[in-house]
Amino acid sequence: MLDSVRNNKRIVQGFLVLITIPFALWGVESYIQNSVSGDEVATVGKVKISQQEFVSALNQQQERLRVRSGGNFDSALFDTPQVRRQLLESLITRKLLTQQVRKAQLTVSDGALVNAIASIPEFQENNQFSKSSYETALSSQGLNKELFEARMRQDLAVQQLVLPIAAASIPGVTPTGRWLSIKLEQRDVVEAQVPSADYINQVKLSTDAVKKYYAEHAKEFELPEQVRAEFLVLSTNALLTQLSVSEEEVRARYTADINRYKETESRRASHILIAVAKNAPTAEVTSAKAKAEDLLAKLSKTPGSFAALAKEYSKDTQSADKGGDLGWFGRGLMTKPFEDAVFELKEGATSRAIRTDFGFHIIRVTGVKPEHVKSFDEVKLTIADELKRELGAKRYAEAAEPFGNLVYEQPDSLTPAAEKWKLPIQQTGWLSKSDKLPFPLNNKKLADALFGEDAVKKKHNTEAVEVSPGTLVAARVLEYKSAALQDFAAVKEKIENELIHEAALKLAIKDGEDKLSRLMKGEAVDMKWSTSKTLSQSNAHDLPSQALQAIFKARADKLPAYVGLTSHNNGYVVYRITALKTARPSQEDSESHKLLERYDQSVTEEEVAAWMGTLREQFPVEIKKSALEKR
Repeated sequence: MLDSVRNNKRIVQGFLVLITIPFALWGVESYIQNSVSGDEVATVGKVKISQQEFVSALNQQQERLRVRSGGNFDSALFDTPQVRRQLLESLITRKLLTQQVRKAQLTVSDGALVNAIASIPEFQENNQFSKSSYETALSSQGLNKELFEARMRQDLAVQQLVLPIAAASIPGVTPTGRWLSIKLEQRDVVEAQVPSADYINQVKLSTDAVKKYYAEHAKEFELPEQVRAEFLVLSTNALLTQLSVSEEEVRARYTADINRYKETESRRASHILIAVAKNAPTAEVTSAKAKAEDLLAKLSKTPGSFAALAKEYSKDTQSADKGGDLGWFGRGLMTKPFEDAVFELKEGATSRAIRTDFGFHIIRVTGVKPEHVKSFDEVKLTIADELKRELGAKRYAEAAEPFGNLVYEQPDSLTPAAEKWKLPIQQTGWLSKSDKLPFPLNNKKLADALFGEDAVKKKHNTEAVEVSPGTLVAARVLEYKSAALQDFAAVKEKIENELIHEAALKLAIKDGEDKLSRLMKGEAVDMKWSTSKTLSQSNAHDLPSQALQAIFKARADKLPAYVGLTSHNNGYVVYRITALKTARPSQEDSESHKLLERYDQSVTEEEVAAWMGTLREQFPVEIKKSALEKR
């Protein structure tokens, strides 16, 4: 199932339309535990989405965006009713799908779960699954192994649920053909410019036009208030540069956590699954076992046919295409009968028919890695980094409150705090509150404080503001310029040029529209036409989208046909359509193929969206509007 999703890009994209937050790896715990504390923000069927769960999801989403932006991030910009609605809809979608999975009684085999986990890059070393990397990654995120694997099973089950819906969205041949013909239709076009620059000499402004505009639009010529500031950053990363750990400390941690660096025995195996339900009738169980025994007989005659037989007979669709290969895994990932058989066999040996809840398995062990402990040299740099980060986080936690107190208690200078924590004082250029401030001053709370009365008039330090987890910033205004109206003499020429250009543009548009009208009547008009271009809706030759849409909306049953448009404040453009070429779509043509993929994708999205609508009928959704308001 998982391979099917990975190999079908159209269906994958259709599925991703449903879920706009990544649920499957980091921070999944808050989505699994439906906290009962606090008021619910929405109900989905009989399941509630609590305020605590929603806020936790919002915080995690903001943290992901902060990491992606490299620190240049203001969380306030992403805490809006629109963003909250999108996030809440994603949580609702997850609840709908989870309830439907339970209703449909979908299950995921151990083999599918193992392959899904083993395919996650964070759990691999040298492109192979590493149990120690797996456990370390989960531990570093504070995740419980059993809970994470339950979440993965649920995600795979959701894919089983959505995949058939998306795969069944087959567009009709006739509408597809019509849509493709329209998209591939070509039109030969020439254009003629009516530039506003040609009409500038015709413009005559009144003597008071410029002064009148200046008086009526004074706000346009106001310079906003500006500050030049200095700031101090106390962060875990800043403190890390001041820290070092000795080799003795690193070795002591290595010795204390030696089990963490122990890679337990792992094995690689392939299997052939003859499926039969756990509580199947005796006759079905007997029949399934007989099939397994028959395959064992074939393998005893031709041992090299295992992969071929797995592809032909195995009901584990995920591994069957790979000759039954399950990859590398350790103890604890498979059901006990399966695991016991794998770890009892020698490399290259084949098991008897092993019964599990999923059916009968024929297992062949294809690789054995004995237990191994990573050497000190292999992991010492990683341990040293961990120790420094732990120490840095501790130092930051210890320093945060005293830092805030010091910049408040000695408000006239950042120097005492800089000297105490050995931090550099940084300076800015002139900053306008109306502009986007650079990181780390782009935090709304900090920016408001920097332009506040206390900072501007008294030149006091701002309070220490946490602009991101583990990062406190305090700033101080060095110079201030109040908002001021620019002198008329300074802006007179600019206003005059803008008024002349605006009047010339109106003349060009009027003349262009007049010429277009005459051309459409069949009159001869003296215009300078460009060389011909052959356009299609997928090949615009750098034409503005508005122009392309107008050209293909124009009736072309009688040629030449004409279309006119204003040209981005530069005048007017007339387009003459001289020829129309009907397309003959072909699956062999690369352009047709790409367009068909896009069409299939849109149909898939509509199909899945309609299906999600039926789930909302089965599990009614109620949303508290107050949940969408910023708090």
